[in-house]
Amino acid sequence: MHTLFNGLDKSTRESRKAAHEICRLFNKSPSKGNLKRITGLFAHSGSGVIIEAGFHCDYGAQMQIGDRTFININCTVLDAPIREGAITIGNDCLIGPNVQLLAVSHAVNPTERLKKENFAAPITIGNNVWIGAGVIVLAGITIGDNAVVGAGSIVTKDVLTNTVVAGNPAVKINDV
Repeated sequence: MHTLFNGLDKSTRESRKAAHEICRLFNKSPSKGNLKRITGLFAHSGSGVIIEAGFHCDYGAQMQIGDRTFININCTVLDAPIREGAITIGNDCLIGPNVQLLAVSHAVNPTERLKKENFAAPITIGNNVWIGAGVIVLAGITIGDNAVVGAGSIVTKDVLTNTVVAGNPAVKINDV
């Protein structure tokens, strides 16, 4: 189920602009202080979280990241300012370079799309998950504990606990 929000109203644009500025500062200078500013956007950021330069999020306020999670370079997070567009990443996760977590989308119907509204659905990533380089995770997806998503995959359906998926669209190729 996707929930609508207006990404173009004034308060939403201002929130997004503020988050983008914090990301820009971090990416220019990925210091501990600038990392603290980024994790300060989040609803929760656990201990030992490492985020490499090139990180981008739209709002951050609904994001939760568990302990000891590593997010590699050039991660793009299209999150939403509403609870239904939350992105939750568990403990001990490895997020590869150039990963995209896309909890936001637009209507396929051209008449509906003219309203310029966004659809949002949560992304939930369990504990001890490895998401390989260049993976795209779409809105409304849950990835279970201990799962592995192979590099370059596009995740369009939930990933079960203790499985390895890969491809476009990602399909189960093995158990962990």
